[in-house]
Amino acid sequence: MLKKDTFALTPPMGWNSWDCYGAAVNEEQLLGNAQYLADNLKGYGYEYITCDIQWYEPKATSNFYNNYTELCMDEYSRLIPAENRFPSAANGVGFRAIADKIHAIGLKFGIHIMRGIPRQAVHGNTPVKGTDKTAREIAQGFSVCAWNTDMYGLRTCEGAQAYYNSIFELYASWGVDLVKVDDIANTEYKPHDPYSAREEIEMIRKAIDNCGRAMVLSLSPGPAVVNEAFHLSQNANMWRMTGDFWDCWDKLYAMFERCEKWAPHVKTGCWPDCDMLPLGKISKTCTCLGDRDRYTNFTPDEQRTMLTLWSMFRSPLILGGELRENRPEDLEVITNRDVLEINQHSSGNRQLFRTRRDAAWYCRDKNGISVVALFNLTDEEKEVSVDFAVCGIEGSAYNATELWTKEASVTEESGITAKVKAHGCAIFRLG
Repeated sequence: MLKKDTFALTPPMGWNSWDCYGAAVNEEQLLGNAQYLADNLKGYGYEYITCDIQWYEPKATSNFYNNYTELCMDEYSRLIPAENRFPSAANGVGFRAIADKIHAIGLKFGIHIMRGIPRQAVHGNTPVKGTDKTAREIAQGFSVCAWNTDMYGLRTCEGAQAYYNSIFELYASWGVDLVKVDDIANTEYKPHDPYSAREEIEMIRKAIDNCGRAMVLSLSPGPAVVNEAFHLSQNANMWRMTGDFWDCWDKLYAMFERCEKWAPHVKTGCWPDCDMLPLGKISKTCTCLGDRDRYTNFTPDEQRTMLTLWSMFRSPLILGGELRENRPEDLEVITNRDVLEINQHSSGNRQLFRTRRDAAWYCRDKNGISVVALFNLTDEEKEVSVDFAVCGIEGSAYNATELWTKEASVTEESGITAKVKAHGCAIFRLG
């Protein structure tokens, strides 16, 4: 039996199709971004290519869903790729051909699924592999997603585990390396109990453990319930701390509080997830928070703040933009080796303080050297300071290197102070 904490030993890094293609990504776009990542970003640690929601929906064109539309499904109630969007899936191949191409260039392949079983299967009362129960017998009729009509949740009953076993058996045969399960970390059908899908999480965990293939399990949407951190860590590798994150300052500002709450629960194989990075060219098929087919609204300083916070907290780093349209300035942000190394190989990560005006974080890099990040949360340039006593390190004049600008300086003996731009940051390695 596979053990989940023996993979995803560092925060997963990669790309997801949602921020640029919504529910409408196709095979050319998926493989095109995979090739770009292999050619330009693999050397920095990015490795996962994830096909997000509704790859089984032939008519999807944007981030909006066609309610109660016909989905592509096999004889055992399992969703399969829409062949008009993924031609290589024809003749029962599923995602195997795409996964093989992604693996051949040294990357890993992920898919998005919704919790439960297709409504289409329930209404047709179709068979479930591995049991004499049918889709209708294992579905929970009132357990529905508030924003997508594709699925019913599953009852805790005979046959339900068999269904989850059957879909993960299928995904293993395709060569899937990561599964993002949605409508499960925080559900809306029971507002008094947003973690009401705990039994389905356990069924999914059991199905992965027995499918014969190591798969990273990512749970969405957020905000995940912090009081359920232990259960999440027992079952998942990633879980969303927030609702969908987009490129506006208010959402980035709010992430500081979320990171403070979840920081004690970050550990090997268990990565609370700040969500995808809306950088570069996004919204190719939709108009979320701006025009269609646009570059990120985040300023350069906000982009560095986001990457620095995600890295000091050790969130997964999943890019959301159309990689093939990256500009030099986009690449500069997402390929800073010093900052990425903090994300992947640091320890002792913690917030030192946070006010409405500023914040500071501390960690040690892979060599045990202290790293301090200072954040300006205001709309104007200001000085941000932290005492070394707060960091728990010896007071001394340190040689400091700022990891974004590479500028060197010498700190005061009592602490470090930097002039930081509005919504910006400064991150120092203390020599």
